[in-house]
Amino acid sequence: MILSLVLLAGGAGGGQAANPWGMLWPILAIFAVMYFLIFRPQMKKQKQQKQMIETVKKGDKIVTVGGIFGTIAGVKEKEGTLLVKISDNTKIELVRTSVAKVLGPEQS
Repeated sequence: MILSLVLLAGGAGGGQAANPWGMLWPILAIFAVMYFLIFRPQMKKQKQQKQMIETVKKGDKIVTVGGIFGTIAGVKEKEGTLLVKISDNTKIELVRTSVAKVLGPEQS
């Protein structure tokens, strides 16, 4: 695609100088497409992930980035960590950002 733009810009007009604004529009269009197809959806996904992490509460079932399933047993706001119960006698402390997915409240 870029090669065709270069050929069109170079072959137009014979001895005339190429219009710099005419060459700028395709480049701007490429950046606009990249923004709407790549950067904007990624920012939206990061915003949703951040909101999900901030709203976790005691009793929610979660899956960590490492694939560990557990239930939140406590929230430490000052440290920014979660106390997660992964079995009857086992609790681990995790950083909030290690939560990959919230499955919902515990069904007991």
